Amino acid sequence: MYRRDRRRGFGNFLRWLSVGLIFIAVILTVFELVRYSRIRSSFPPGMVIAGVPVGGLDQQRAAERLIQVYGIPVELHYQDAAIQIKPSLLGFELDLTNMLTAADLQRVNQPFWQAFWDFLWNQIPTPGEVPLSAKISEDRLRSYLQNEIAPRYDMPAVAAQPVPGSVDFAAGQPGSTLDIDRAVILISDALRSPTSRVVNLTFRQSEPPHPSIQNLQILLQQIIGISGYDGLAEVYMLDLQNGQEISFARQNGESVTPGIAFTAASTIKIPIMVSIFQRVGEPTPQDVTNAMELMIERSENDPADKLMESVLDNNLGPLDVTEDMRLLGLENTFLAGYFYPGAPLLQRMETPANTRSDISTDPDVYNQTTPEEIGMLLEDIYQCADTGGGALSAVFPGDISQQECQTMVDYLALNKIGVLIQAGLPDGARFAHKHGWITEVDGLIHTIGDAGIAYTPGGDYIACIFLYNQDQLVWDPANLLMAQLSSAMYNYYNQIE
Repeated sequence: MYRRDRRRGFGNFLRWLSVGLIFIAVILTVFELVRYSRIRSSFPPGMVIAGVPVGGLDQQRAAERLIQVYGIPVELHYQDAAIQIKPSLLGFELDLTNMLTAADLQRVNQPFWQAFWDFLWNQIPTPGEVPLSAKISEDRLRSYLQNEIAPRYDMPAVAAQPVPGSVDFAAGQPGSTLDIDRAVILISDALRSPTSRVVNLTFRQSEPPHPSIQNLQILLQQIIGISGYDGLAEVYMLDLQNGQEISFARQNGESVTPGIAFTAASTIKIPIMVSIFQRVGEPTPQDVTNAMELMIERSENDPADKLMESVLDNNLGPLDVTEDMRLLGLENTFLAGYFYPGAPLLQRMETPANTRSDISTDPDVYNQTTPEEIGMLLEDIYQCADTGGGALSAVFPGDISQQECQTMVDYLALNKIGVLIQAGLPDGARFAHKHGWITEVDGLIHTIGDAGIAYTPGGDYIACIFLYNQDQLVWDPANLLMAQLSSAMYNYYNQIE
């Protein structure tokens, strides 16, 4: 009887123990169910939306987190400047509805009880990351860069400037221009990133622009002014790259209308050379070649007369040269007689330049030109030698070849005197030119001219300078002035860094 009671008591104990365990299990299950329900009402652990962790957050707090992260200003670094910009200013908008819906679908996609069972066994699946969904207005971004950043932070290049009181140009400064196309890509990437919100903008460097030709003209006039030169000076320069010109005349510190008739002297041998090549065939006869070298390189007069007599006309050769110049449109350039002493004046020439009433250099009635016209003829030779085109080919089709024009340039380049315009050029610079001056009947020099083509690394140009003084043109001051003007022209094209 006692044993039966003990067994019955032990059975009751087990029964109550089982009930207790079941009760405890129910309580734990309810606790875990409540805990899971709370977790399920929020985003699961490990949930990432657009690179932002939102596990354990409900939709409202997740949206606030996304707005906070993607609302951080983007910082732009442009050279030394740091600029912070609100994303909304650039047209950036998060598509919160789309992203939160996609995340929520992952949360409710698994049946509740299956998901709860996995939760009890600590087998919660890792949710997939929801990608960013946002809009960026490229038009607003590009407009902001063009209208706000570039005008404020771009650095325009600064052209070289003449140094007052010298023949030099101060070197220009390079500039920088924002690479807007690249900036749009970089900033768009930063707006879409929750962490990389700093952008180093790139730019294109621009070389300093060429100094304005007006600044060169001012410098040339200043050089004449401070030199103390009291005569008449006319300067003509032509940029062979873009056709820009300088043409001015100064006398006693005052401006004079250019286009003044000057005694051409030996510069008239450039027109003679053109007329000779227009009439001889190729290859050039040796006697013509020999005489041409003496006429141009040594500036001898007898070879010039012999060429005109043998190739042009025995009596009227100088007038043939004049007629050729008229055909080229050079109405102020002429040769009215041979060079030999006592040569007759074949024709008295009146031109727009030598009939001016406002100024006169008392030019030689035998040969005259203006700085601009002799420069225009040099331009014709240059174009013919460079491309085979230009006025010489148009006016004398088939008579002057590109090779003949190059030969003319070569002859002029042999004229190395080391003074006047050439004195202002660095050693070795190629200068194809012809100079000219004469001692007049009073035993003095009154006019000096030099005209040529300068070939330089920074650009080719034509320089023509004529000086005149009614009383006397003293060589050393005149030579120095011409050299200084020449140096300024050269430095205009070839600034020292």
